Amino acid sequence: MHYTSIQSRITHFTAAKFSDYLQLVKVRLTMSVVFSAGVGYVLGVESSINFFLLGMLLLGGFLITGAANGLNQIFEKDLDKLMTRTGNRPVASGRLSVTEAYAVSLILGALGAFLLNYFFNFLSSMIGVLSLIIYAFIYTPLKQKSRLAVFAGAIAGAAPPVIGYVAITGTIDMWCILLFTLQFLWQFPHFWAIAWMLDDDYKKAGFRLLPSLKGRTKYSAIITFFSTSLIIPLVLFFYFENYVGIAIGFLMLILTINFTYQSYLLYKTRQMESAKKLMFGSFYYLPLVQILLMISKYL
Repeated sequence: MHYTSIQSRITHFTAAKFSDYLQLVKVRLTMSVVFSAGVGYVLGVESSINFFLLGMLLLGGFLITGAANGLNQIFEKDLDKLMTRTGNRPVASGRLSVTEAYAVSLILGALGAFLLNYFFNFLSSMIGVLSLIIYAFIYTPLKQKSRLAVFAGAIAGAAPPVIGYVAITGTIDMWCILLFTLQFLWQFPHFWAIAWMLDDDYKKAGFRLLPSLKGRTKYSAIITFFSTSLIIPLVLFFYFENYVGIAIGFLMLILTINFTYQSYLLYKTRQMESAKKLMFGSFYYLPLVQILLMISKYL
Protein backbone atom coordinates (compact mmCIF):
# COMPACT_ATOMS: atom_id res chain seq x y z
CA MET A 1 0.00 0.00 0.00
CA HIS A 2 2.79 2.37 0.91
CA TYR A 3 4.61 1.68 -2.38
CA THR A 4 1.38 2.11 -4.34
CA SER A 5 0.71 5.44 -2.64
CA ILE A 6 4.19 6.74 -3.44
CA GLN A 7 3.89 5.57 -7.05
CA SER A 8 0.51 7.28 -7.36
CA ARG A 9 1.91 10.55 -6.04
CA ILE A 10 4.86 10.40 -8.42
CA THR A 11 2.52 9.73 -11.35
CA HIS A 12 0.27 12.63 -10.33
CA PHE A 13 3.27 14.95 -9.93
CA THR A 14 4.68 13.97 -13.32
CA ALA A 15 1.33 14.44 -15.06
CA ALA A 16 0.82 17.82 -13.40
CA LYS A 17 4.34 18.95 -14.35
CA PHE A 18 3.85 17.84 -17.96
CA SER A 19 0.55 19.72 -18.06
CA ASP A 20 2.32 22.86 -16.82
CA TYR A 21 4.95 22.53 -19.54
CA LEU A 22 2.22 22.26 -22.16
CA GLN A 23 0.64 25.42 -20.79
CA LEU A 24 4.01 27.15 -20.76
CA VAL A 25 4.52 26.60 -24.49
CA LYS A 26 0.80 27.19 -25.25
CA VAL A 27 0.64 23.92 -27.14
CA ARG A 28 -2.64 24.49 -29.00
CA LEU A 29 -1.62 27.95 -30.20
CA THR A 30 1.82 26.63 -31.11
CA MET A 31 0.36 23.79 -33.16
CA SER A 32 -1.71 26.22 -35.23
CA VAL A 33 1.37 28.36 -35.85
CA VAL A 34 3.43 25.32 -36.84
CA PHE A 35 0.78 24.38 -39.42
CA SER A 36 1.77 27.50 -41.35
CA ALA A 37 5.39 26.35 -41.40
CA GLY A 38 4.21 23.11 -42.97
CA VAL A 39 2.31 25.10 -45.59
CA GLY A 40 5.48 26.97 -46.49
CA TYR A 41 7.35 23.68 -46.85
CA VAL A 42 4.72 22.11 -49.09
CA LEU A 43 4.57 25.18 -51.34
CA GLY A 44 8.35 25.33 -51.60
CA VAL A 45 9.13 21.68 -52.27
CA GLU A 46 9.70 20.86 -55.95
CA SER A 47 9.67 17.08 -55.75
CA SER A 48 7.76 14.66 -53.55
CA ILE A 49 7.33 15.53 -49.88
CA ASN A 50 9.91 13.99 -47.55
CA PHE A 51 7.77 13.32 -44.48
CA PHE A 52 10.78 12.83 -42.22
CA LEU A 53 12.09 16.27 -43.12
CA LEU A 54 8.60 17.72 -42.82
CA GLY A 55 8.42 16.23 -39.33
CA MET A 56 11.77 17.78 -38.40
CA LEU A 57 10.59 21.14 -39.70
CA LEU A 58 7.38 20.99 -37.69
CA LEU A 59 9.28 19.89 -34.58
CA GLY A 60 11.85 22.67 -34.96
CA GLY A 61 9.11 25.25 -35.51
CA PHE A 62 7.16 23.90 -32.54
CA LEU A 63 10.18 24.15 -30.23
CA ILE A 64 11.05 27.73 -31.25
CA THR A 65 7.44 28.91 -31.00
CA GLY A 66 7.04 27.17 -27.65
CA ALA A 67 10.21 28.84 -26.41
CA ALA A 68 8.89 32.27 -27.43
CA ASN A 69 5.63 31.60 -25.59
CA GLY A 70 7.53 30.46 -22.52
CA LEU A 71 9.66 33.61 -22.43
CA ASN A 72 6.51 35.68 -22.89
CA GLN A 73 4.98 34.11 -19.78
CA ILE A 74 8.16 34.69 -17.77
CA PHE A 75 8.33 38.37 -18.67
CA GLU A 76 4.61 38.90 -18.06
CA LYS A 77 4.19 36.74 -14.94
CA ASP A 78 3.28 39.69 -12.70
CA LEU A 79 0.88 41.08 -15.30
CA ASP A 80 -0.69 37.67 -15.92
CA LYS A 81 -1.66 37.56 -12.24
CA LEU A 82 -3.83 40.63 -12.76
CA MET A 83 -5.93 39.15 -15.55
CA THR A 84 -8.68 36.56 -15.24
CA ARG A 85 -7.69 34.82 -18.47
CA THR A 86 -4.03 34.34 -17.55
CA GLY A 87 -3.95 34.21 -13.75
CA ASN A 88 -3.61 30.42 -13.69
CA ARG A 89 -0.67 30.19 -16.05
CA PRO A 90 2.13 28.06 -14.56
CA VAL A 91 4.69 30.84 -14.01
CA ALA A 92 2.15 33.43 -12.85
CA SER A 93 0.63 30.97 -10.39
CA GLY A 94 4.02 29.83 -9.11
CA ARG A 95 3.65 26.20 -10.19
CA LEU A 96 6.77 26.72 -12.30
CA SER A 97 9.65 28.83 -11.02
CA VAL A 98 11.15 31.50 -13.23
CA THR A 99 14.43 29.57 -13.28
CA GLU A 100 12.73 26.37 -14.42
CA ALA A 101 10.68 28.18 -17.05
CA TYR A 102 13.81 29.92 -18.34
CA ALA A 103 15.66 26.61 -18.56
CA VAL A 104 12.83 24.91 -20.44
CA SER A 105 12.32 27.83 -22.82
CA LEU A 106 16.00 28.30 -23.66
CA ILE A 107 16.56 24.57 -24.18
CA LEU A 108 13.54 24.35 -26.48
CA GLY A 109 14.63 27.42 -28.46
CA ALA A 110 18.21 26.20 -28.85
CA LEU A 111 17.08 22.72 -29.87
CA GLY A 112 14.58 24.11 -32.40
CA ALA A 113 17.22 26.36 -33.96
CA PHE A 114 19.65 23.42 -34.10
CA LEU A 115 17.14 21.17 -35.88
CA LEU A 116 16.39 23.80 -38.52
CA ASN A 117 20.08 24.46 -39.11
CA TYR A 118 21.10 20.76 -39.11
CA PHE A 119 18.36 19.35 -41.32
CA PHE A 120 17.76 22.40 -43.51
CA ASN A 121 19.83 25.58 -43.61
CA PHE A 122 21.22 28.40 -41.52
CA LEU A 123 18.83 30.98 -42.98
CA SER A 124 15.68 29.18 -41.83
CA SER A 125 17.21 28.73 -38.38
CA MET A 126 18.08 32.42 -38.12
CA ILE A 127 14.59 33.48 -39.23
CA GLY A 128 13.20 31.27 -36.46
CA VAL A 129 15.52 32.82 -33.87
CA LEU A 130 14.74 36.33 -35.11
CA SER A 131 10.99 35.69 -34.80
CA LEU A 132 11.56 34.49 -31.23
CA ILE A 133 13.53 37.64 -30.39
CA ILE A 134 10.89 39.94 -31.91
CA TYR A 135 8.06 38.18 -30.08
CA ALA A 136 9.70 37.85 -26.67
CA PHE A 137 11.90 40.93 -26.50
CA ILE A 138 10.06 43.52 -28.63
CA TYR A 139 6.37 42.61 -28.85
CA THR A 140 6.06 41.54 -25.21
CA PRO A 141 7.46 44.70 -23.54
CA LEU A 142 5.76 46.97 -26.09
CA LYS A 143 2.29 45.74 -25.12
CA GLN A 144 2.17 48.13 -22.16
CA LYS A 145 3.84 51.01 -23.96
CA SER A 146 2.57 51.29 -27.51
CA ARG A 147 -0.14 50.08 -29.85
CA LEU A 148 2.72 49.39 -32.28
CA ALA A 149 3.20 46.16 -30.34
CA VAL A 150 0.63 44.64 -32.68
CA PHE A 151 2.89 45.32 -35.68
CA ALA A 152 5.85 43.66 -33.98
CA GLY A 153 3.68 40.69 -33.06
CA ALA A 154 2.41 40.43 -36.63
CA ILE A 155 5.96 40.29 -37.99
CA ALA A 156 6.89 37.48 -35.62
CA GLY A 157 3.59 35.72 -36.25
CA ALA A 158 4.08 35.81 -40.03
CA ALA A 159 7.48 34.11 -39.84
CA PRO A 160 6.37 30.40 -39.75
CA PRO A 161 5.43 30.02 -43.46
CA VAL A 162 8.66 31.83 -44.33
CA ILE A 163 10.65 29.40 -42.18
CA GLY A 164 9.00 26.44 -43.89
CA TYR A 165 9.51 27.84 -47.38
CA VAL A 166 13.13 28.89 -46.81
CA ALA A 167 13.93 25.58 -45.12
CA ILE A 168 13.22 23.66 -48.32
CA THR A 169 14.22 26.27 -50.94
CA GLY A 170 17.02 28.16 -49.19
CA THR A 171 15.79 31.40 -50.75
CA ILE A 172 13.36 34.27 -50.17
CA ASP A 173 11.46 34.84 -53.42
CA MET A 174 8.08 36.28 -54.39
CA TRP A 175 6.16 33.19 -53.25
CA CYS A 176 7.82 33.52 -49.87
CA ILE A 177 6.99 37.23 -49.65
CA LEU A 178 3.35 36.56 -50.57
CA LEU A 179 3.01 33.90 -47.88
CA PHE A 180 4.49 36.30 -45.34
CA THR A 181 2.22 39.16 -46.43
CA LEU A 182 -0.92 37.02 -46.26
CA GLN A 183 -0.22 35.88 -42.73
CA PHE A 184 0.99 39.35 -41.69
CA LEU A 185 -2.21 41.10 -42.84
CA TRP A 186 -4.45 38.37 -41.41
CA GLN A 187 -3.10 38.89 -37.92
CA PHE A 188 -4.47 42.42 -37.49
CA PRO A 189 -8.20 41.57 -37.64
CA HIS A 190 -7.47 38.32 -35.82
CA PHE A 191 -5.64 40.04 -32.99
CA TRP A 192 -7.93 43.06 -32.75
CA ALA A 193 -11.03 40.86 -32.61
CA ILE A 194 -9.51 39.07 -29.63
CA ALA A 195 -8.42 42.37 -28.09
CA TRP A 196 -11.94 43.74 -28.53
CA MET A 197 -13.40 40.83 -26.57
CA LEU A 198 -10.72 40.93 -23.87
CA ASP A 199 -10.25 44.68 -23.61
CA ASP A 200 -11.54 44.89 -20.04
CA ASP A 201 -9.20 42.10 -18.93
CA TYR A 202 -6.25 43.60 -20.80
CA LYS A 203 -6.79 46.94 -19.10
CA LYS A 204 -6.17 45.29 -15.72
CA ALA A 205 -2.58 44.72 -16.84
CA GLY A 206 -2.24 48.11 -18.53
CA PHE A 207 -2.44 46.72 -22.06
CA ARG A 208 -3.88 49.04 -24.70
CA LEU A 209 -3.90 46.84 -27.76
CA LEU A 210 -6.84 48.11 -29.80
CA PRO A 211 -6.12 50.84 -32.39
CA SER A 212 -7.78 53.46 -30.18
CA LEU A 213 -6.46 54.18 -26.68
CA LYS A 214 -10.09 54.44 -25.61
CA GLY A 215 -10.65 50.79 -26.52
CA ARG A 216 -13.85 49.65 -28.21
CA THR A 217 -14.50 52.73 -30.33
CA LYS A 218 -15.64 53.44 -33.87
CA TYR A 219 -12.02 54.24 -34.74
CA SER A 220 -10.83 50.82 -33.55
CA ALA A 221 -13.57 49.15 -35.55
CA ILE A 222 -12.88 51.03 -38.79
CA ILE A 223 -9.13 50.37 -38.58
CA THR A 224 -9.90 46.68 -38.09
CA PHE A 225 -12.18 46.73 -41.12
CA PHE A 226 -9.58 48.57 -43.21
CA SER A 227 -6.82 46.11 -42.28
CA THR A 228 -9.01 43.17 -43.28
CA SER A 229 -9.95 44.75 -46.61
CA LEU A 230 -6.26 44.94 -47.53
CA ILE A 231 -6.27 41.17 -47.98
CA ILE A 232 -8.63 41.47 -50.98
CA PRO A 233 -6.07 43.05 -53.37
CA LEU A 234 -3.47 40.56 -52.15
CA VAL A 235 -5.73 37.65 -53.10
CA LEU A 236 -6.39 39.27 -56.48
CA PHE A 237 -2.64 39.55 -56.96
CA PHE A 238 -2.30 35.79 -56.41
CA TYR A 239 -4.72 35.24 -59.29
CA PHE A 240 -3.71 37.94 -61.78
CA GLU A 241 -0.03 37.04 -61.43
CA ASN A 242 -0.87 33.37 -62.09
CA TYR A 243 0.12 32.05 -58.68
CA VAL A 244 -3.29 30.33 -58.51
CA GLY A 245 -5.86 29.29 -61.10
CA ILE A 246 -9.33 30.70 -61.57
CA ALA A 247 -11.12 28.15 -59.37
CA ILE A 248 -8.74 28.48 -56.41
CA GLY A 249 -8.57 32.25 -56.89
CA PHE A 250 -12.36 32.47 -56.83
CA LEU A 251 -12.63 30.42 -53.63
CA MET A 252 -9.91 32.48 -51.96
CA LEU A 253 -11.72 35.68 -52.95
CA ILE A 254 -15.06 34.42 -51.56
CA LEU A 255 -13.41 33.51 -48.24
CA THR A 256 -11.70 36.90 -48.11
CA ILE A 257 -14.87 38.84 -48.88
CA ASN A 258 -16.68 36.91 -46.15
CA PHE A 259 -13.86 37.63 -43.71
CA THR A 260 -13.95 41.32 -44.65
CA TYR A 261 -17.72 41.38 -44.24
CA GLN A 262 -17.33 40.00 -40.71
CA SER A 263 -15.00 42.88 -39.90
CA TYR A 264 -17.49 45.30 -41.48
CA LEU A 265 -20.18 44.00 -39.12
CA LEU A 266 -17.91 44.84 -36.20
CA TYR A 267 -17.56 48.37 -37.57
CA LYS A 268 -21.32 48.64 -38.09
CA THR A 269 -22.46 47.26 -34.72
CA ARG A 270 -19.41 47.53 -32.44
CA GLN A 271 -20.93 44.70 -30.43
CA MET A 272 -19.18 41.82 -28.65
CA GLU A 273 -21.10 39.31 -30.74
CA SER A 274 -19.64 40.76 -33.93
CA ALA A 275 -16.14 40.66 -32.47
CA LYS A 276 -16.68 37.03 -31.51
CA LYS A 277 -17.80 36.16 -35.05
CA LEU A 278 -14.77 37.92 -36.50
CA MET A 279 -12.47 36.10 -34.11
CA PHE A 280 -13.88 32.68 -35.03
CA GLY A 281 -13.89 33.70 -38.68
CA SER A 282 -10.17 34.39 -38.43
CA PHE A 283 -9.62 30.92 -36.96
CA TYR A 284 -10.83 29.20 -40.12
CA TYR A 285 -9.99 31.83 -42.75
CA LEU A 286 -6.21 31.48 -42.79
CA PRO A 287 -5.94 27.67 -42.72
CA LEU A 288 -8.60 27.34 -45.43
CA VAL A 289 -6.79 29.81 -47.70
CA GLN A 290 -3.48 28.07 -47.05
CA ILE A 291 -5.03 24.69 -47.83
CA LEU A 292 -6.33 26.13 -51.10
CA LEU A 293 -2.83 27.34 -51.94
CA MET A 294 -1.44 23.86 -51.33
CA ILE A 295 -4.18 22.30 -53.47
CA SER A 296 -3.40 24.78 -56.23
CA LYS A 297 0.21 23.58 -56.31
CA TYR A 298 -0.90 20.09 -57.35
CA LEU A 299 -3.66 21.01 -59.80
